[in-house]
Amino acid sequence: MNTSAKARPGLRPAAALPAAPLTMSVAILCVVLVALQLRPGIVSAGPLLPSIIDAFGLSYLQASLLTAIPTLMMGLLALPAPRLEARFGRDRVIIGALAVLVVATFARSFADSVPVLFLATAGIGAGIAVAGVLIASFVKATFPGQAAIFMSLYATSLALGSTLSAAATGPISSAAGWRYAAGAWALPALLGLLAWIVVARRAPGRDVASDRPRVRMPWTRRSAWLIAIFFACNNFVFYAFIAWLAPMQVEAGRSAASAGLVLASFTVAFMLANPLFGVLSRHHDRRLPLSISAAIALLGIIFMQLGWEAHLVAAIIAFGTGGAFSLALTLPLDHTTTPEETSSWNAFVMLVSYTIAAAGPMAVGRLRDASGDFGSSLWMIMAVSGLMLATTPFLRPPDTGKAIVCNADPRLPT
Repeated sequence: MNTSAKARPGLRPAAALPAAPLTMSVAILCVVLVALQLRPGIVSAGPLLPSIIDAFGLSYLQASLLTAIPTLMMGLLALPAPRLEARFGRDRVIIGALAVLVVATFARSFADSVPVLFLATAGIGAGIAVAGVLIASFVKATFPGQAAIFMSLYATSLALGSTLSAAATGPISSAAGWRYAAGAWALPALLGLLAWIVVARRAPGRDVASDRPRVRMPWTRRSAWLIAIFFACNNFVFYAFIAWLAPMQVEAGRSAASAGLVLASFTVAFMLANPLFGVLSRHHDRRLPLSISAAIALLGIIFMQLGWEAHLVAAIIAFGTGGAFSLALTLPLDHTTTPEETSSWNAFVMLVSYTIAAAGPMAVGRLRDASGDFGSSLWMIMAVSGLMLATTPFLRPPDTGKAIVCNADPRLPT
């Protein structure tokens, strides 16, 4: 007689066993793998712009759309992403967004016309935008007590992905051509897609927004507009350099690989500044560190105009914009009292700031077309950086008693 069968009469076949529950370590790994893929599609365009301009006969203004379109998507899709989550489920929407990112990245490398090139770029921006918004929703719904850990690792992984793509795209392009360099980033994006399939199996998506009260966005709040303007100026400067720093260096006589390393020094400094300024800003009134970070960025642009060494000035500019970025993410939390209100302020700031920031690469490209060099573009970026610095004295926090920073509510990243 088979005693083992009697001893375990309720044992189900292995295929019917449920997936193992999602642990924090697995969740962190999957979030990091996805975050690493949410910037290469944008950053890798910079080192490839000279080759793409030659291949398609683009003007500098048209070429700027390869960075401007994804940036614009990050603003515009901040609003419908929660609605998609409520209708289809968070994890399904994230998987769909990452699948769009993979396909669009491959498609851009095979583009044989300008419309296909821009359509694939829009797909890249849509995938990045929707996945980026909903990762924060996942953290808030699944590990609210560890939000700070998740979001700091998420922001660092975004910057690390930017650095890797900035450093590697130029050498890949030099060795194999721009199409291989553009398409190469679809493979790690596929890894991010597979990582989120693991999350979906172990922690099925929930309709985390259906039972929340609706909170109107702060269209009439002066402080919300000031935060959005500061963040917009910072993102304007950042994405203008993400798009054109490498072409500036190529125009100055560097190879594509060498120009990519200058861009990598920019992204590395940005990554290092993110946690540093967050640690330094321990007081509710953040105007002093905000002013310092904005002033550092402005000084770096001035030094670039004066012809200082490219790696150094790129790092200075990025250190300032990186510090301003991390500090700006905290401002909506300082001005709100509930997680729902914080989400509405974050959506407002993202919508306004990224819509304006999308003009950065385009404005640089237009001025380059008109003037024949990047000198006037640098003056424009310097003016925007000056406006960012001038805004900081007005970023006064509300009364301490009115603002409650909820540790369980993560800072929505970009």
